[in-house]
Amino acid sequence: MADPLRPLWDFDDLDATEARFRSQLDKEADDAGRAVVLTQLARVAGLRDDFAACERLLEESEGLAGSSEVAKVRIDLERGRKLRSSGDPAGALPLFEAAFTRARHSGEHYLAGDAAHMCALAVSDDRAAMEEWTERGLDLGQREAAAAYWAGPLLNNLGWAYFDAGEHQRALELFEQALEVRKADPGNPAAIAFAEEAVQTAREALG
Repeated sequence: MADPLRPLWDFDDLDATEARFRSQLDKEADDAGRAVVLTQLARVAGLRDDFAACERLLEESEGLAGSSEVAKVRIDLERGRKLRSSGDPAGALPLFEAAFTRARHSGEHYLAGDAAHMCALAVSDDRAAMEEWTERGLDLGQREAAAAYWAGPLLNNLGWAYFDAGEHQRALELFEQALEVRKADPGNPAAIAFAEEAVQTAREALG
């Protein structure tokens, strides 16, 4: 599995997600593993808009991370998400870029894909920059199987950027590409349904 912690996530039930990560924290055999789990608890706090708790957990993670490249990548990712969610995408971008570079260099391709997709979101006000990061993420996914999952979110997010700008034909093309990617992962029916809705929305906008 590209991300062994992904099965612990349920974004529709953060209480249950937190409980699973708290349990996982007790199961970790070393500080590096605990540092990684703490980043996910920080993400839960960030999704609740509890940015102070998010930062406290990230600082705790930093104290345990040691030389763990995975922990360092995840710390940058979650601190970047915290900044973006709290209204500072410009401050978040360097953290996402650092996570992308570190993940690439350490062979953590799934996390590199996540970082590329967050970079694209952080620069969404600059269409050319968003296109560039989308292409970097897609290229990574074509070369590294572990990053292939991120093609769907990358294409979807770029599609919505075009849709919100009123460029519905281009949005439809991107949504259709995202749907094809999603269909290649039949084990994720919710993502397929979401992609189908986006396609339908664009078609309706085009009349």
